[in-house]
Amino acid sequence: MNQIDAYRAKMKIFTQRLEDASHSTDIESIELSFDTRQKSRFRATLKNGTDIGADLPRTGILRSGSVIATDHGELLRVNAKPETLLQVTADHGFDLLKAAYHLGNRHVPLMLTPTALYFEPDHVLAEMVEGLGLRVDTVQHPFEPESGAYAQHQHDHRLSPIKSLHHVAH
Repeated sequence: MNQIDAYRAKMKIFTQRLEDASHSTDIESIELSFDTRQKSRFRATLKNGTDIGADLPRTGILRSGSVIATDHGELLRVNAKPETLLQVTADHGFDLLKAAYHLGNRHVPLMLTPTALYFEPDHVLAEMVEGLGLRVDTVQHPFEPESGAYAQHQHDHRLSPIKSLHHVAH
């Protein structure tokens, strides 16, 4: 066994997403960017310096608070890492609604809160939003964009529009 194979043999590989472990409080955690949380395969380093790998089913984005597990039952909570984002604020809620509409028309991953919108840095979009009369600031903030109208929620057992086209009743 060469050094690389020996290293991989010792690395914890997380292969499962758990839905029922989110209430557990005594779980090690890691902060990951939105870009990493979208991937089913990635490598990361825990706070203690331990390298881990993930080879997860392709079932969507890891949301902040998600729990993943190794085949040996070791658990890891995934949290959204603060990252550089553009924050949009307005004096009136309707102005924020207009900005959300225009950004949504451009299919930009967008995080909505009652008082602000957040999206990844893009100077063209920032200028557009400022042109609508809103404030745009660069901030450090965890990024949890909306999943979209057609995304499947983990607890939703209905078929997606595409799956229902291929579903055959027996």
